[in-house]
Amino acid sequence: MSSSRFSVVLILLVALCGFTLSRDRFPVDPALTYCVQQATKTAASLPATEPNLPRNILNGKKNWNYISYKDWTSGFWPGTLWYIYEYTKDPAWKAKADSFTRELTPLAFQKAVDHDLGFQMYCSFGNGLRLTGNADYKKKLLATADTLATLFNPKVGTILSWPRSVPNMEWPQHNTIMDNMINLELLFWASKNGGGKHLYDIAVSHATTTMKNHFRPDYTSYHVVVYDRETGKKIKGVTHQGYADNSMWARGQSWAIYGYTMTYRETKDPKFLDFAQNVSDVYLKRLPKDLIPYWDFSAPDIPSAPRDASAAAVTASALLELSTFVKDKAKAATYRAKAEQMLESLSSANYQSRQVNDAFLLHSTGHKPNNSEVDASINYADYYYIEALIRLKKLQTGKPILANL
Repeated sequence: MSSSRFSVVLILLVALCGFTLSRDRFPVDPALTYCVQQATKTAASLPATEPNLPRNILNGKKNWNYISYKDWTSGFWPGTLWYIYEYTKDPAWKAKADSFTRELTPLAFQKAVDHDLGFQMYCSFGNGLRLTGNADYKKKLLATADTLATLFNPKVGTILSWPRSVPNMEWPQHNTIMDNMINLELLFWASKNGGGKHLYDIAVSHATTTMKNHFRPDYTSYHVVVYDRETGKKIKGVTHQGYADNSMWARGQSWAIYGYTMTYRETKDPKFLDFAQNVSDVYLKRLPKDLIPYWDFSAPDIPSAPRDASAAAVTASALLELSTFVKDKAKAATYRAKAEQMLESLSSANYQSRQVNDAFLLHSTGHKPNNSEVDASINYADYYYIEALIRLKKLQTGKPILANL
């Protein structure tokens, strides 16, 4: 081979290897440093009194809207602070995380008003316990798990999501939404830490029943399933925040990807690992080029429809974990690469908030049918974005995904 041809081949090989390696070497630290900078600005602007938990910055606005501990998203700001502390090791961030976490304490002991206790308490107290070992956090989490378990209906096999009248839910029948899969992590944790095996059984029952009734033959999910509360019979599958009853609402599918990956981690039952892959594959197959989904995969105004960066952040975090479980090396590598590509897109000027506002990300969609939080910055998008970045940093440094940095 001539030296010129050899040089061309060498350049092509280097280019190909470089592309492959770039998928495995997404520069996490600059993105995490950016998150710290944005959180610093947010922390400096918070009200001195409640409500003081940032929830969203609406499209075209500069300032956060604040909520109290009762809001379903209340755990995401303290959870974000715990991830910042994990990355920086700065005790000042630990103190901030502790302060905002403790605001949620009443949720552990009050009557459950919905299923979101896992989002609220495990993102806040759970991350705090993981990083500090604080025994008081553990007590609060165990009490919360017991509170969440009161919503379980053994005749149905799932946790009641909304114990109140919600449009199209045929109250007082039993409703279960896909988001509820994430809240099972609190029950799994509690079952291993003094809460009792019944909490594990509730979580497995919920995941199994949801797997049976919440999905279509192509593995796309309904947002909500309504059951007869006395017989457990499925009445209907509907949407609440998606475009249509038969559409794939982006964040709902991301909850499924995350929830079944976590359920496999906690149970090691291969049926959940297979299912996590199936619900991931249909999502990945239908993504646009930059891997950030439209708010609903069936939105009639695609490609002009709003995106949902929050769904991308949830999915990226879940796929990083899923990649560590899949035995097929090629498929595991695909999940890892897709997650990194999602984080690359989210970390670009197209999706980072930067100088637009003090959040981490732009272009999330909360509840499009209600015209609520459309194309906005939302706290759970920021939470799962930094969680995914932290998880990737652990993988890149050879640590288990649930280890502490």
